[in-house]
Formats: sequence, C-alpha cells, structure tokens
Amino acid sequence: MNIIKKTVDLGDGRLVEIETGKLAKQADGSVVVKYGNTMILATACADKDAKEGVDFMPLTVEYRESFAALGKFPGGFFKREGRPYEHEILVSRLVDRALRPLFPDDFHANVVVMLQLISADADELPDALACLAASSALAVSTIPFSEPVSEVRVARVNGKLVINPKKSVVESAETDIDMIVAATAENILMVEGEMKEVSEADMVEAIAFAHNVIKSHIKVIRELEAETGAQTKRTYSHEKHNEDLKAKVWNATFDKCAAIAGEGLADKHARGDKFAAVKDEFVAQYIAEVGEEKAKEDSWLIGQYYHKVEKEAVRKVMLTAKKRLDGRKMDEVRPIWTEVDYLPGAHGSAIFTRGETQSLSTVTLGTKLDQQMVDGVVINEEKKFMLNYNFPGYSTGEARVPRGTGRREIGHGNLALRALQVVVPSDSPYSIRVVSDILESNGSSSMATVCAGTLALMDAGVKIKKPVSGIAMGLVTDKEGNYSILSDILGDEDHLGDMDFKVCGTQDGITACQMDIKIDGLSQAILMEALEQAKRGRLHILGKLTETLSAPREDYKPNAPRVVVMEIEKEFIGAVIGTGGKVIQEIQAVTGTTITIEEVGNKGKVEIFSPNKDGLDAAQKWIAGIVAVPEVGKVYEATVKSIMPYGAFVEFLPGKQGLLHISEISNKRLENMDGIFKENEVVKVKLLGVEPKTGKFKLSRKALLQETANEN
Repeated sequence: MNIIKKTVDLGDGRLVEIETGKLAKQADGSVVVKYGNTMILATACADKDAKEGVDFMPLTVEYRESFAALGKFPGGFFKREGRPYEHEILVSRLVDRALRPLFPDDFHANVVVMLQLISADADELPDALACLAASSALAVSTIPFSEPVSEVRVARVNGKLVINPKKSVVESAETDIDMIVAATAENILMVEGEMKEVSEADMVEAIAFAHNVIKSHIKVIRELEAETGAQTKRTYSHEKHNEDLKAKVWNATFDKCAAIAGEGLADKHARGDKFAAVKDEFVAQYIAEVGEEKAKEDSWLIGQYYHKVEKEAVRKVMLTAKKRLDGRKMDEVRPIWTEVDYLPGAHGSAIFTRGETQSLSTVTLGTKLDQQMVDGVVINEEKKFMLNYNFPGYSTGEARVPRGTGRREIGHGNLALRALQVVVPSDSPYSIRVVSDILESNGSSSMATVCAGTLALMDAGVKIKKPVSGIAMGLVTDKEGNYSILSDILGDEDHLGDMDFKVCGTQDGITACQMDIKIDGLSQAILMEALEQAKRGRLHILGKLTETLSAPREDYKPNAPRVVVMEIEKEFIGAVIGTGGKVIQEIQAVTGTTITIEEVGNKGKVEIFSPNKDGLDAAQKWIAGIVAVPEVGKVYEATVKSIMPYGAFVEFLPGKQGLLHISEISNKRLENMDGIFKENEVVKVKLLGVEPKTGKFKLSRKALLQETANEN
C-alpha cells in the first residue's frame, strides 16, 4: 500500500488529517479526512463515457452518516440505515453546490461522490469537513476537475470569528453568525448560513476570514494531488462541434434575441414563446438549406448553440442598455400584493405575490407532543419550529405529478426556516409549523416563502420579535469588468446570470443568506455593493408586508388551541401523572385537553392545551386540586367514593382521600352505615388533622354539625 497523509491547519493549531491509499482503492479517488474522532470516507467515481442524451453535468453527491460511527443503533423495526434524513440531504446539497461549477462545461459523464461518516464525535459538526473530503477525493482521481475547493464553518462567538467551532458553541446564545463558506484559492463559490440580525459589513468580514483559512486547505490538496500523480486528468470527448453551424446560428439569431430581451415583456410565457419562435424560424431556414435529414442530425447542436446565443444576447442588453427581461430597472422590485387571514380554518394564513411568484403560507399551532423528534447520528433535537416548502408542477405550468419531497424543496425550506426562526420566541409554549405552497413561480420562491411566512405567523398571533423579508439578487458581468447587479431576479435571470444571492433579514440586520457564484473573481467591493442594494430591496418589501399587518395579532384565532402553563412542586409530578399515567389520562379524557408535564430545575412545568376555555379551566382546577396542600381546619366539599361498615372513604381534593369514620359522621351514635350515604354523594367535611407517621387525614362531619348547633 502506498499510503499518503497530509495535515491541514485550521489556523489556530488544530489539525485535520487527509489520508489516501488505504481504503476504497478501487474507486477513481478515495480519501479519509480525520479531525479528532470525526472521520469521513470520501470516494469519487466517474463513467468513462458521457451519459446519453444529456447536456449538463450529471453529478450526484451523497452524504450519509453511519449510526455505528457514534456507537448507536438506528431506530425503526429493521435497525439499519434507511433513506437519507434531512440533515444528510442538506449536507449533500452544500457539497454539490461547491463542486458542480468546477467540472468542465463539456464533461457529461456520470460522476458519483460518496461521503460516509464512519466515525463521529457528538460535539463536532462533520458538515464543515465534507467538502474538503470530496474535493480531496476528486484531486487524487483522474476525473476532470478544474481546481480544488474546500468549505469551512465560520461562526462569531462573543464578537470573535472562529473556524469550525464545536456543536455546543454553534448552538450557544453567544454565537450570532453561523455560516458555511466554500471557495477555491482565488474565489468564493458558495455561502449559506444564519445570523442574529448582523450587518452586511460583518457578514462580508466573516466570509473573508473563512476564505483565508480555505486557502491553506487548497495548498494541501494540491500537494496531495501532486504526490499521488493525479495532476494529469483523463481525456474525453463528450461533445461534437460544428463551428460553421455555430456561426450561422449566432449570425441569424443574436440580434433578434437581443431585440426580444429589450422589449421588457413581463409575461414569461409570452417572452418564452417569442424566443422559441426565433429558433423555429432558423430551423425552418436550415431545413430548406440542407434538407430534413441533415437538420435532424444537427438538431441537438442547434439547440445548444441557440441557448448560448439567447443567454449572451440577454446579458448584453442588461450590461449595455441596462434593460431587464421584464422591463424593470436594475434595482427595481416587482409589484407586490399581500393578503392575510385568507383561510378561515387555519390558525394563520397569508398570500404573498411578487410578480409571477406566489406563496400561500399557513401556520398551525400545536402542543409539545407535536414537536419533531430528530434522532440522527450527530443531530439530535426536538424541533418546536418547523417549515415545509412545497413546489408543485402547476406553479410553473408543468404537468408533473408530485413524487415526494425533493432535495430542492428541502433546501429551500431550510433556508426560509433559518431566516424566520431567529425571530420566533424560544419560550413559546406552542409547537409551530409553517407550510409554504408555491402556487406560481418565476424566481425567488424561497424568498416569497419567508415573506408569506412572516405574515402568516403574525396573522396567527405568534409574537415574533420583528417581521422578516427576503430578496434574491443576481449579477451579470463581462470580461471587460462591466457588471450589473439585479434586485429580485426572475427565473431566467437566475439561469442566465453569474450569481444567485438570497438575503433575508429584519430592519435591523441579516438573519439568513445563501449565495452561489458561477464566475471567477467576484471582488469584495461588488459583494458589498450587492448586499447594500439587497438591503434597500429588503426594506422596500418589508414596508409592503407591514402595510398589510404591522405587528402580530393581539390574540390567537378562535380555533387555535389555548394554553395555560402551571408551575408545581416537583414532588407532585408523580401525583399528577398517576400510576401508569392513569390520572393524567383521565384528566385529558374528561376535559378534552392535551397535557404535558416535565421537570424543570426543582419544579414541575405543566402545559395544558385545549380547544376551548371550559376544558382549560376544568383541567387547571383539577390539577390545582391535586397539588393543593390540605389545610387543617378548612372545610371541604368531599365526594363519597366507597362505603364501609366503619365509615366512608371520601375524596376532598383531587387525588386526596380520607376515611370519614362512623363516629365522625353524626352527633348521634350510629350503629351501622345503612342508608347514611350513597356513593358519589357530596358532603361537607372538616380536616381535623394529619397523622404524622402515616400521613392519613382525619376528617369530621360531626364537628361541622356541632359548630352549626352552637351558632343556633
């Protein structure tokens, strides 16, 4: 075995080890990245030939966590790892977005990058090491890949920037920035993270700090590549080209595409039809020139060349004429209309429409029992705040049947969740679920989710700290250094542009961001300019939201569950629950409530949820009785539970029974209990005392009768 090891310094003396040549040697490239007890096995494999009928990069990145990595058993009946859970999908997407731009445009072979967490530390987040592992595996392979890339997590803790902090630090109240940054030696490629209302300048500083550390990663990956002799990549030929045909397509269609791009058509379908007509016109002319058989043979190339013409024509109009596809100015946001309280049956609802993008969002309030339990390898949590994003085919006019939640939907939903969870009160007794259904889409649907989600939360009466809005920014550049920054981008502008930068925040700062850059050399100055333009757009959108609803409603909707939180002494928790849960189940069944109870410090915290006030009051009274401390000398209304020859057992407080002895029932001597009481009869009794040794209650009815006689 030819084992090669390299170490990466995280900038503060902590070392990450990269090893190749020991495991998975039949893969095109394989490495093990180790940091402390955390180990990731990364493998990269590629087909020799292009995938038939594709004109894109068929890359698959799969990140999986083995429960054995932390000495745990998987849940479920089969006790083995199943479908990837949400965290694994999100990590896969982070790595995919960093790798994809670095494959050659004309490379179309199927590539699979597998990332397996084979050893773990419960307090270390492995996602920050996943891209380093993937990039290293590609570097030691012969798979064509332009240059190494790596990712780090950057956090700001008590005002200090830290690389790859521990999980407990990331989750602490002192951390106000948590971002994953991906970059090559020269360029930032991808940013994603959440913040606690930080400034644009603080965010740019954190990105630059992360990039400086990543540069040391790249140096080590290049050394690893050189030592394995993998600097020479395999040759391939996945595309045929016809320069004469390319020139014909360009000359015949460029000016026409530029003219359409400058018309300012707001309707994307009408605009798409016009662009399609230009291509159809060229194809008809080409058939007349070379015949149907030759035209059919060249149809794929014509489609490729025309797509590039359309892209360059649109970009040129944006750069030179400063005109956008739908006629807007560079910093102009599409028309917005909003509505709240649209769905009478929901606990909260809102519609947010911006141009041809529309989200219908709902909020559902639930109990502690509705929390989402996440039982992963490293990620284990109970989520009180959830957000689901749905993107049906009809939102873009496609005849597509839903086949489950896709990775894109999970990624978009996670971004919106991170944007909003900063302002959701952590002490809310409710579990909160936001659902965003995208009814129309022409760009920025995840940002529409943030805006609609904000309104729906306020409509539901959730006391969010501040409203949040989001905007998607774009960028178009050329080789001469000209550029245009676009606010509120369309779907086509996202596809044809050089950057997709989503920014969310309140009026006081950024709460979440996601950036993907497709070009080299994005300067810090342009990035800062884009953020400042995004801020103006965010605040404009925020103004539109607050015109509809400026603050959370004072009260919840009539159909929302009501909640009361009670604090009881810790020793009464068992009494409220009862043997095998008998007491708490009875309270819930009789009052129609849902009750949760947990130990917090040296107290018991009881949460009572009910769809109506009567049930809430009844359950609260019942529990108050159970935890009440009986007072000697106090008169109680007691219920007869059972009758014995020597007296009756009565319940004078919930869960508290005592014997009313035959000698304490009447002023007269009673020989037996025949006809004295009936079961469930209510009688007044006085608590005379409590036996010190046994804790038994001494009750009397006779004492009350004597008191009444004395008064008379």
